[in-house]
Amino acid sequence: MTEHTLPFPASLPAAGQVVLIRVFVNGPGGGNPVPLVADARGMDAAQMQDIARAHGHESAFVLPADAPGADWRLRFFVPHHEMEMCGHATVGTLWALRRWGVWTTHTARVQTLSGLVDVAWDAARQRVWISQPAVREEVLDASAAALVARTLRLHDSTPRPTTNAATSRVKTLVPLPDVAALNGLKPDFVAMESTCDAIASTGLYPYALATGGQVAAEPTVFARQFPRKSGYPEDAATGIAAAALWGHLAAAGTIAVGSPAQPVVCTVRQGDAMGSPSAIAVRPRFDAQGNVAGCWLSGEVVEGMA
Repeated sequence: MTEHTLPFPASLPAAGQVVLIRVFVNGPGGGNPVPLVADARGMDAAQMQDIARAHGHESAFVLPADAPGADWRLRFFVPHHEMEMCGHATVGTLWALRRWGVWTTHTARVQTLSGLVDVAWDAARQRVWISQPAVREEVLDASAAALVARTLRLHDSTPRPTTNAATSRVKTLVPLPDVAALNGLKPDFVAMESTCDAIASTGLYPYALATGGQVAAEPTVFARQFPRKSGYPEDAATGIAAAALWGHLAAAGTIAVGSPAQPVVCTVRQGDAMGSPSAIAVRPRFDAQGNVAGCWLSGEVVEGMA
């Protein structure tokens, strides 16, 4: 099994070889890195996790599908464990499969541990859109919200409606008054895992609206992601958390969603405080009756890690 890292090749890499890409890029050094194995047949979980540990990032592995209707099966690992779903790695993997000529249709479906994910190719923008289901939410009680505030080291006494939200993994949404407050956060990382365990969350996702709470025609939200236990303290771009945040804000009427004919695209900015500027595009996904039934995620993908 060859596991050395290659530059982005013109054709599908050999089995076990790692290719590096960055997803949701919004400027130099931006986006979230993905070590990608395009042919992971013959690899076991330990080998996959070793690759994630060696690179220090969420890593994606492509396997033949074994679910009806799926085109490929994807597995995702961070340095400490396997993940059910990874938004940026799915976007990046399908972008790479498109570049290699493996995926040639307008749509596809991929199998993940969290379920089937629909994929669509945006030819005009040369981008991938992936689906996420409707958000599930639970408002935390006052004691849980206070624990989250202490872990984020929010020293004022302003009550904040703190919400656990999920389209895949549970993320804890914490509204802040402005972007300066968001970028100035210095969390208690030692307490992060125990806090997330106490509130049944996989990460804290504080955010601030660019408009200061006004509904905008082209909404932008800034966010930061502090994972429970991934092997690194902060994520530069987190598609699953952005989907949960979008669902929460859309359900509350805080951001516009538009219509099936004119869906509104919301931009979730992340990674700025890390020097890794990232942008996640989120738009509504409508059912046949015109009701919002989840969302689509997309963003810029580039070759390499630099």
